[in-house]
This record gives sequence, C-alpha cells and structure tokens, in this order.
Amino acid sequence: MGVDPQVFAEQHWSRRPLLTSAAELGRDFSDLLTLADVDELLSVRGLRTPFLRIARNGEVVDTQRFTGSGGAGAEVADQVSSDAVLRLFSEGSTVVLQGLHRLWPPLIEFADQLAADLGHPTQVNAYITPPSSQGFSPHYDVHDVFVLQVAGEKHWTIHEPVLTDPLRTQPWGERAQAVAARAQEEPVIDAVLRPGDALYLPRGYLHSAVALGEISAHLTIGVHSVTRWGAVESALDLVRTLATDDPALRASLPLGVDLSAPGTTADDVAAVLTGLRTALDRVDPAEVADRLRSRTWAQVRPEPVSPLAQSTAAAALTPDTVLRLRPRLRTQLREAVGDEVVLVTGRQHRRFPLTQRPAVAELLAVGELKVADLPGLSAEEQLTLARRLVVESVAAVPDATPGPALPVHHGVDDHGRDEHGPGAGRGA
Repeated sequence: MGVDPQVFAEQHWSRRPLLTSAAELGRDFSDLLTLADVDELLSVRGLRTPFLRIARNGEVVDTQRFTGSGGAGAEVADQVSSDAVLRLFSEGSTVVLQGLHRLWPPLIEFADQLAADLGHPTQVNAYITPPSSQGFSPHYDVHDVFVLQVAGEKHWTIHEPVLTDPLRTQPWGERAQAVAARAQEEPVIDAVLRPGDALYLPRGYLHSAVALGEISAHLTIGVHSVTRWGAVESALDLVRTLATDDPALRASLPLGVDLSAPGTTADDVAAVLTGLRTALDRVDPAEVADRLRSRTWAQVRPEPVSPLAQSTAAAALTPDTVLRLRPRLRTQLREAVGDEVVLVTGRQHRRFPLTQRPAVAELLAVGELKVADLPGLSAEEQLTLARRLVVESVAAVPDATPGPALPVHHGVDDHGRDEHGPGAGRGA
C-alpha cells in the first residue's frame, strides 16, 4: 500500500482510512482486471447470479431484468444477458461483479495471497460505473475494504462511522437515518481516485463514490476480519453444547404455565442463567481458539489444484517424484494420541499412523521434497503416503499434466491401511 507494513498495522489497520497514490504504489492494477476483462466476463463466460448485481441510484435492479436462459444445452434460467446489461449500463446503472476471487484467475491468486499475508479471509468485487453516475448512496460495510482504482476516475467521499467496528449482524440499513445525517457532515477524505490509486477503509466508515467523465472501474477487496466476537460465537456454541448435559436445563416448565403472568418464569430464568454460568466455567479456552481457527481457515482457500493432472500424477508416482506442499494451505500437525497423529487443514482432520508423523512433519517443514526423501518409511510406504497426500490435495506434483488413464490404486481407511489388504492410501 505504499506505506511501511508496520506503520500500516499500528496506525491504520482497523483504525483509520489510508489513501495511497499510484505514484507511491508504482503500479496500475491492469494485471488484475481491465475493462476488456469485464466485457469478457459479461459476454462469453456464462456468468450467473449471484456473480452479478446491477444497481441504479442506490437501488438493486431485479435480476430478472438482466438474466435469462443460456439457450440450447444450457437451460439454466439465471445466466447473464449481455444485451440486457448493455441497455441498463447505458441508462446509468452500475455493474457489480461479485466473488471474483472464485472466478477470475489473477484475482484468485491475488486474494488468496493477500489473505495469507493479512491472516484474515478476503473477497473481491468489481464495480463498473457509467460516466457521471453513482451506484450506491452513502453507506458502511461490515468488513474492511481496500479499493483499487482500475480504470477511469471516481470521486470518493468518506465520513466517520456512526457505529465503530460493526458486526455482520449490524448492517447500515438499520441505521439509515444516522448514516444520512453523518453523510452531511465534513468528510475525512474527499478525493478523486485515478488508475493505480488505492484506498483502505476500516469497517464502519461511511463512503460513497461518483464516476466522473468516463467509465470508472474499481476493485473492492473485502477483508473479513477475525474478531473477538468470533471467539464469543465459538464460546457460545460450546456453552450451548455443554448446557445440554445439565438435567435441570432440560426440564419442562409446570403443566398449565401462564407465560403472560409477571414473574411466572422468574425462578426458571434464574436457574437457566445459573446453569449457563456453570457451563461457561467449563469452556476450555483452547477449544474456543480451535473453533475460531477452524471457522477462519474454512473461509480461506489454498491454491487450487488441477484434478485431472494431479490424479494422473498420483497414479504414476515414483521415488524420484517431487512433492510440493499445496501453496497457502493452512496446516497444523498435532501431537500424537495413541498410535495416530492428526493433521488439521481447514475444517478437515486427517488421521495418519504414528509411523508416518516424521514424514508428514518433514514435508510441512521444508515445503518440497522427493518421495524417496520422506523419512522413516520403506519405499512402498513412501509411495503409499505420497499418493494419499496428493489425492487429498495436501501436496501436489509440480508441473503435472493430464495423461492417459492409469491403473486405479486401492483406497485405504482413515488410518492409512488398505481397505482390501496391506498397502495403499485414501483420506478422511
């Protein structure tokens, strides 16, 4: 962002906006998305809702006005109609491409790497606005954003929050009057963004933007911050589970109870609160942290794999085959329990025989090695483990390409044992 990362972390992250010019950044973002790319997405990619929204004067346009059947062999009813988009855009509507971090290759890699660097999940939308038009009225987001101006010019107005650090359950529409009033006050940023300029906004900051004399396009990188409230939700999930063990909390209220009479349930509510406090005292902080980790990791994708190429490579492994840990895969290798060890990746827990722990740990530590270099295993065991790691997308074979059909290897149970006899590998 054209500023020292430590300075950004201490002075801006989740605190204050930051506007950075193209001259400071030394780039224009054309490697991420161009107007020609937008046309390609809208015309030949078979785009469907909800990957597209259209807005006009702050209102979202009904999807039926710009979607329809894809024609013979593609009779889904919500494919984007490029001619309808043309008409609406020409009338002054803003086109919003959503979820580009799942759709457009340069942004898939960019968003995933940014999430790895920040430690917080990310998403990417693109906003394409006709000249002299505004897509949305002043509002705030419930996640942090980086705005990257791709094409044209856009006049941005930023105001102080009406609610600091809003949660996803606290959208701006619930405070529309306060937002409208705050938008009439002196802005904290009033600037025109040009290609290559970037703007960081913590969640809650009010913002609106108007395109100037030509088509404007910008990327909004949404950062879904991991918060203490996330830990609250994880803790409450555990409390709910633990509370079911309390017979007093499972008891029925008296027959004929009158819930409208004042004080009827006072004793019952008091008993419930006492039971919940007891359950809360039983909550293990480490388990709360683990649930928060699991929830966060599940939102962040590692680098995609090539299913056909990796399947072919897994079936043709040799001792000289190079294995590479899947880029941006979040992993945690836990201490052994009995004769097993657990590898955590996202929400998945994969169980391996304890004998394979040194080999798995070595791959996690070095990131890339040959099958023959997996320590502590025989040649046959190395191939078995390597095949499982590739098939389960923990590791990949670099530069693998799809090839002719090869013999299918037997599956194994969750412990790495062949389901049909001694030998090979499958996953949990």
